[in-house]
Amino acid sequence: MTNAAPETDPVPARPSGKDRAARVLTEVFAPWVIVVLLPLAVAWQATRAVGPTLGWGLLVSATSSILPMGVIVWGAKTGRWDSHHVRDRAGRFVPFVALIVMSLIGLGLLVAFGAPWLLVALDIAMIGSLFVTGGMTVWWKVSMHSAVASGAVVILAVIYHPAYLVLMLAVAAVSWSRAQLGDHTPAQVTVGAVVGAAVGGGLFAALL
Repeated sequence: MTNAAPETDPVPARPSGKDRAARVLTEVFAPWVIVVLLPLAVAWQATRAVGPTLGWGLLVSATSSILPMGVIVWGAKTGRWDSHHVRDRAGRFVPFVALIVMSLIGLGLLVAFGAPWLLVALDIAMIGSLFVTGGMTVWWKVSMHSAVASGAVVILAVIYHPAYLVLMLAVAAVSWSRAQLGDHTPAQVTVGAVVGAAVGGGLFAALL
């Protein structure tokens, strides 16, 4: 009788340098982070005052990012979807509905309280982009990271200066990160970037 060697669990492979960089980019340029900061940038351009910037900006940030992200994190922790990035396309329906409903509530509050038009236009543009990307997600996993990032760059270029278009390099970086991590294909991040710029950024520009 021979003694069998004890079974051991395989040691997980250490992530490569590229994977670590991709994870950092994915988190730093996550849609919820951008949608917290972008309304503040737009509110500052609209008001040039700290108080109104914080008030209007945080209203949009709360209803379009912070509260919906709370729903997403809760769902991830309770196992309703795979992570706070909702990698599984089939699991994106509820987060999209939560985003749209809360954003519409935010838009209603902006209109009711007489917010500057730039903030109203921003909310309309983001909601329009959500409807388009949400509709696409029914049959294809378009990248929200790329869509939100590219839309934000176009909006900044419209309200501040075209030189902000250089931030498309950051869009390219976050798009690369999503493909590097295997969460999206190159086609999905490319289409996401185009849709975000054309729908989110384009609609915002058209409303001004």
